[in-house]
Amino acid sequence: MALIKSISGIRGTIGGKPGENLTPSDIVKFTSAFAAFLKQSNDTDSRMKVVIGRDSRKSGEMVSNLVATTLMGMGFDVVDLGLSTTPTVELAVTAEHADGGVVITASHNPKQWNALKLLNEKGEFLSSEDGIEVLKIAESEDIDYADINHLGMYTTDDSYIQKHIEKIINLPLVDVEIIKNAGFHVTIDCVNSTGCLALPPLLEQLGVEKINKIFCEPNGEFPHNPEPLPENLREISEVVVKNRSHVGFVVDPDVDRLAIILEDGEMFGEEYTLVAVADYILTNTPGNSVSNLSSTMALKEVSLKHGGNYFASAVGEVNVVEMMKQQKAVIGGEGNGGVIYPELHYGRDALVGIALFLTHLAKSGQRCSALRNRYPNYFMSKNKVTIPDEIKPQLILDKLAEKYSSQPINRIDGVRIEFDRSWVHIRTSNTEPVMRIYAENDSITKAEILARKIIQDIGDVFKDFNKNLF
Repeated sequence: MALIKSISGIRGTIGGKPGENLTPSDIVKFTSAFAAFLKQSNDTDSRMKVVIGRDSRKSGEMVSNLVATTLMGMGFDVVDLGLSTTPTVELAVTAEHADGGVVITASHNPKQWNALKLLNEKGEFLSSEDGIEVLKIAESEDIDYADINHLGMYTTDDSYIQKHIEKIINLPLVDVEIIKNAGFHVTIDCVNSTGCLALPPLLEQLGVEKINKIFCEPNGEFPHNPEPLPENLREISEVVVKNRSHVGFVVDPDVDRLAIILEDGEMFGEEYTLVAVADYILTNTPGNSVSNLSSTMALKEVSLKHGGNYFASAVGEVNVVEMMKQQKAVIGGEGNGGVIYPELHYGRDALVGIALFLTHLAKSGQRCSALRNRYPNYFMSKNKVTIPDEIKPQLILDKLAEKYSSQPINRIDGVRIEFDRSWVHIRTSNTEPVMRIYAENDSITKAEILARKIIQDIGDVFKDFNKNLF
C-alpha cells in the first residue's frame, strides 16, 4: 500500500513487504536509526532515555512493543506512557529529562495506517536537518546495538495525561471558576481514540456541568474518517442540537487538532479554532502570532487589531514553531485546528485549545455562534492535482511564479500569490504525489474561481511539457 519516509518520521500502512509498507522490519530499522542519531547528537557516557506513547489504533501495541524493545537493544531506557496523546508525550519528554520521544500515531489517517513521530529532547519535532540525518542513518544501516551489560530498562507511567491536565488548569489564562459558573453543556467526539482518556477528565476539572460523549471508547475502531473535517462530523452536529449543548469539540486520534461545533450544529470552522484562541490570548497578552502560508487571513486581522504583528511560515508544525521562537510569538498554530501555546509547550495541543476556548466563550457571555460572528469571514477552497511522474513539481512552481510575477509572491514553501482580498498557495505535498492548491477569499465563489484558474494554469504546463516532449 504505502510507506512514506519524511523528516518528521516514518508512516505507512500495516503489513505487506518491507520497504513498501510499514512492517516490523521497517519499524526496527527506523527506530534504530533514531536511537543512533540521538547517541550521535549527545556525546555522553550516561544512560539515555526515550519516552514513548501511542494512540488507540489496533496496530499500536504491536508497533509500540517493537519500538520499545529496539530502543532497549540500543541501550536506551524507555518510559512507556501507553495510550496517550501527542501533546502529552511532548510534555513528558521534558518532564522526564529524556533525550527524545516517539509518538506512535498516524494522526488523522485511517486505521490501517500507523507512524513513528520523532521528538527531540525539548519534546518538539525534529528539525529538517535532524530528520534528514535520521533518514541517512536508516539507509546506511550503520547501527551499533548494545551488549548484554548495557541493555536499556523498561518502565511504564500512565500518570501523564493527568499531569498534562493539571498544567493546563494552572495556566494563568485558564479560568476554571468562570467556566464553572457558565454551566456549560458540552458534547465531545473522540473518534474512539486517546481523546477518550483526556477530554472527559479535562472538562470535569474545568467545571463543565454536563458532558455528552460519542465515540468515546479507545478501541481503535474509528466510526468515521478520523480527520476532523465538516464532512466527517455529521453525527456530533446532530447530537449537539439534540442535547442542546452550548458547544461541541472534536479531536483527531492523537489529540493535536481541534474542531468546534456551534450550538446550532454548524461548524465553527477549523481555520477559526486558532483565530478564536488567538483573539483571547492577544487580548490578555500583547504580542505576535504565527501560522503557516496555507492558513486564513483572519488571524492576521485579529493580530493587527490587538497591536501585534503576524508572520507566516512554511507548512509544517516544526516550521511554525521555529518562526514562533524567532518572532517571540505568544500564540501560533496551523489552520487545521492546531493551537500552539508556548506558555505550556511548543506543540499543537487540542487540550489547551479547549481550555482557552471555553474561558474565552465564558468571558464573552455570548453563544458560540455569536462569538464566531465576531471574526472576519473568509472562505477557503482546498484542492489537489496529481503530478505525472515525468514532470518535476519545481517546473510548475517556476512557471506559476513567472506568470504572476506582477503580484506579491512568497516562495519559502512552494508559491503563494497575493491578490486583492485573496491569496492562493500552491505547494508540493510532503505525503502524496500531488500538488496542493489552497485559495482564500471573502467570497466562497471567488475562492473557488481562483483555485480553478490556478488548476487550469497547471494543466497548461502539462500540455506545454507534452508538446515539447514530442
